[in-house]
Amino acid sequence: AEAQALEEGRRAAEVWKALHELIGSADGKKFKVFAQSLTLDALLLHANAHLQELARRYRLMRVPGYDLDLQVVDQDMGDELRSLASLSGGESFLVSLALALGLASLSSETTQVETLFIDEAFRTLDPETLEVALATLDALQATGRQVGIISHVSGLAERIGVQVRVVKQGGGRSRLVVQAQGGLALQPLP
Repeated sequence: AEAQALEEGRRAAEVWKALHELIGSADGKKFKVFAQSLTLDALLLHANAHLQELARRYRLMRVPGYDLDLQVVDQDMGDELRSLASLSGGESFLVSLALALGLASLSSETTQVETLFIDEAFRTLDPETLEVALATLDALQATGRQVGIISHVSGLAERIGVQVRVVKQGGGRSRLVVQAQGGLALQPLP
């Protein structure tokens, strides 16, 4: 009977030992990284779905052995693994956009993300990639989300339905004008 009780105690200890190795540490860091890695997996699922629309060539994945690090699988180059630092400006923009859209999709499970602002970065895109990015943003807007773009790229303004323009007045002053596509001024803002 004592041998059986000892064996049961040993099995229970093995379970606790395995849990400690996976998520146990005095400062809670192991558990935090474990929880964050589960969330990162969910984010990557959503981000890769958006990346399929933006740039089928790429897929994001975690770096094995590094819980929270990401790398890119270049599917056009025989599934070559690339670091995020190796991406060009246009590639980085598309991956960042996919991650932002993935985050919005992930958070929409509990909270609706209705507005997305994108600052600059369009200048790094070639015309074809710019078209893909804008088509994706148009589709996102069609789902009821508001998409704001801050940019100085010429030619982009024609694609934006309503614009807020900053007009210099001199002497360090400017005014804001809300403008519909086609040049019709809707409302000057003080």
